[in-house]
Amino acid sequence: MTVLVNWKEEQRSAYVYNAIAEIEMNPVHKKLFIELSMLAYRQAAIWEQQLKKAHIPIPPSYRPDIRTRFIIGLVRCLGSRSLRIALAAMKIRGMSIYQGGAELGHPSPTHPHEAEHRHTSLAQGNNLRAAVFGVNDGLISNASLILGMAGAHAGHSFILLTGVAGLLAGACSMGAGEYVSVRSQRDVLEYQLKLEKEELTLYPEEEAAELALIYEARGLPKEEAVKFAHFLIQNPEKALDTLAREELGINPKELMSPGKAALSSFLFFALGAFIPILPYLCWDSQANLAMMFSLTGLALFGVGAALSLFTQRSALLGGLRMLFIGMLAGFLTYIIGSLFRA
Repeated sequence: MTVLVNWKEEQRSAYVYNAIAEIEMNPVHKKLFIELSMLAYRQAAIWEQQLKKAHIPIPPSYRPDIRTRFIIGLVRCLGSRSLRIALAAMKIRGMSIYQGGAELGHPSPTHPHEAEHRHTSLAQGNNLRAAVFGVNDGLISNASLILGMAGAHAGHSFILLTGVAGLLAGACSMGAGEYVSVRSQRDVLEYQLKLEKEELTLYPEEEAAELALIYEARGLPKEEAVKFAHFLIQNPEKALDTLAREELGINPKELMSPGKAALSSFLFFALGAFIPILPYLCWDSQANLAMMFSLTGLALFGVGAALSLFTQRSALLGGLRMLFIGMLAGFLTYIIGSLFRA
């Protein structure tokens, strides 16, 4: 029955390509999805021959399931760019054209090492940015929690207990959420890579044609796109890696361990959440709140300045903006806490 499943998947891909082409405003992208649809029908015909050889009844026509209709409905409302991850999970190729640097006017790299370097650099940047945001989440959430308790005139022991509980609860929540997210993403990517490997073995010419269409849509001249795609297909290992990047918009090297991702998220959140409770851990003093406010403010400014590495904006303005956001959150929780005095 695997052959029948593959036939249905190719039919579904063709159906979705046509639906995307109908709503795509970019003429180059529209042309890409129309031609990808034609290739999907050709691949479905290959599976149809396999069905005949196996004497398996061929359905008279393809009828999209509820999930496919739902995704198409979302695409019509939100656009295919917003749904590119869900579309890639449905075996829809060409999603890399919606990523930064892959738009029209930004042609694909002309050498495999260029693509590898680009994706590797992007992955490293995303990891660093995730770490900064993890620290920031811990800072703001736990500082606000402590300020809320301070506003309620809670004693030192209650504030310390609240801060430690906030650190542990928030870090565990972040870690668990990250584990589920990465585990789900890894399952999808592994399934897609398995499909690409099978298709690369069964019909390499069709895979090369798909890749050439994507390169052409991204600005490479047709002859160069075809030549480059066929060159890549000659090396199965490099071909699989490139197909995953350019057709699906995924990087096989980004298959993170769910356990490591959860631990990383836990630790970075805990690091940020530890700073506001540090004065309360060291001593019992009337100045604890002021010291907590100062330490948290400095840390928030540092986080905002660090985020300027990704936005290419002023580090000073980024630090002040993050400091203002943190102060606003803390002020609101302090006011709310003061309404419910301990």
